[in-house]
Amino acid sequence: MNQHVDIKLCGMTREEDVELALSLGVDFLGFIVYPKSPRGITLARAKELAAVVPEGKRVIVDVESSPDDLQRYCDAGFDRFQIHATLPIDEARLARWSEIAWRDRLWLAPRVSPTDVFPASVLEYVDTVLLDTYSKDQVGGTGHTGDFGRFASLKQQFEDTQWILAGGLNPSNVLDAVIRSTAERVDVNSGVESAPGIKNPEKLRELFRVLREA
Repeated sequence: MNQHVDIKLCGMTREEDVELALSLGVDFLGFIVYPKSPRGITLARAKELAAVVPEGKRVIVDVESSPDDLQRYCDAGFDRFQIHATLPIDEARLARWSEIAWRDRLWLAPRVSPTDVFPASVLEYVDTVLLDTYSKDQVGGTGHTGDFGRFASLKQQFEDTQWILAGGLNPSNVLDAVIRSTAERVDVNSGVESAPGIKNPEKLRELFRVLREA
């Protein structure tokens, strides 16, 4: 493997984890404000944690955000806006998200099952799509790896779109996942944790060693 892989760490809840991730050279940090997530924090807390994060790296993560909430996230100074959405996606709402956040800063995470046809029409409104492993009971953060072949196929089919691979990635499997999926960006969460929202320093360091030295 000879390409650079952008690393996004998600579910940040503690200052020490943010500081370690930055010292390791993380590309993006995700702060989840969806209250039903085990890593969910308030917008105020997300702003507090993101205050030390350089511009361009701050990602706020939510599910089916209302336009008013998305505007608040923009006003709070975040750089990217990752929104998980269940199919079928209301294109009027998606258009509104794109208008508020701007398509180049909106990261759409559609909840696509193995039997769903990927909704290509959403690419009219976003430049970046995050594919997480599908679960009928969860909107994201399943901790299970996905279909790397399908990811690679979609990435090849829609080459003007930025694709982010998520789902069950950890230091042991991330290199194989990147090779098989051809992903240039990965999103890692539970695979580097000791408990939900508590990042494990050894696992974090190993993740970066594996991807940066490959």
